[in-house]
Amino acid sequence: MKAHFIQALEGLNQMISEVAAQVEAAILLSVNAVEKLQVDDAAKVKAGDDAIDAAEIKIEEECLKILALYQPVAGDLRQVITILKVNNDIERAGDLATSIAERVQDMVNYADSPIEKIDFSCMVNRACEMFRKSLDSMTYHDVVLAAEVIRLDNAVDDIHRENYSRVRDMILKHPNESGYYMDCLTVSRCLERIADIATNICEDIIYLESGNIVRHSREGN
Repeated sequence: MKAHFIQALEGLNQMISEVAAQVEAAILLSVNAVEKLQVDDAAKVKAGDDAIDAAEIKIEEECLKILALYQPVAGDLRQVITILKVNNDIERAGDLATSIAERVQDMVNYADSPIEKIDFSCMVNRACEMFRKSLDSMTYHDVVLAAEVIRLDNAVDDIHRENYSRVRDMILKHPNESGYYMDCLTVSRCLERIADIATNICEDIIYLESGNIVRHSREGN
């Protein structure tokens, strides 16, 4: 029975890894669509959201099946519950990628305007690094890596605050393009929330592996 349970968990982790890779690709493509005003790329991100939603449902069903079939307790139960929570977090990150992509249809209206663009490359790289490492921390049961991801969150928060100030200045400088800059602020906020999701995943991993509750205990919370 235990061997079958472990095999079922391995299958779940593989499914989680696959959908996480889809979400990371969607995040990168959505930001690229924003920076290059590529409506086609934005459409690809939105079209792919259904597959991410379907994967979330399938993983949830598998988790419930495992709970019913094996009735795990203690640490085994925490593993399944953690996968359920991480699965939901990954789907939320996919929704945020879609939200970024949805801004492109409006932003493209400013293509011929004298826009001073906001560079999201550093922010998206950091957010995706956190997202990727948070899943690695779950796969390898690595609380040290999880703690590292949590520490990275402040840097993304700082970039979001800088973007807020930049948007405010740009709206004052280019009031006719205020809609574009408000869209940029939405993009920045979505990336900041993706970093928060990665942080939440790592907090759950630390609890799973060590029993320590670090949620709400970080500075600034």
